[in-house]
Amino acid sequence: MTSTAATTRFSRPRFALLVLAGVYPLITAILYAVFPLTEEWEIWQRALVIAPLMVSIMIWGLIPVVQTTFRRFLNPAPRCEGAAGSFLSRNGL
Repeated sequence: MTSTAATTRFSRPRFALLVLAGVYPLITAILYAVFPLTEEWEIWQRALVIAPLMVSIMIWGLIPVVQTTFRRFLNPAPRCEGAAGSFLSRNGL
């Protein structure tokens, strides 16, 4: 185990919450932009346009920004377990 892994822990629930907070306004804006241009299209055709756009923005924009901006919030220091807990973890028990 590396010292970095021992000093911080990644919080998936916090990451999910932050991504949701970024995705909701993003998908809403995309829908407002795409719907007027695709009024006659079926829903699956709209999804075919929106999904690659959304995924691209998330992978190369939203997720890197969330990870760098909220690094400390996403990787909090582990809680102190007290004297007995730290003794057990130091000795691999």
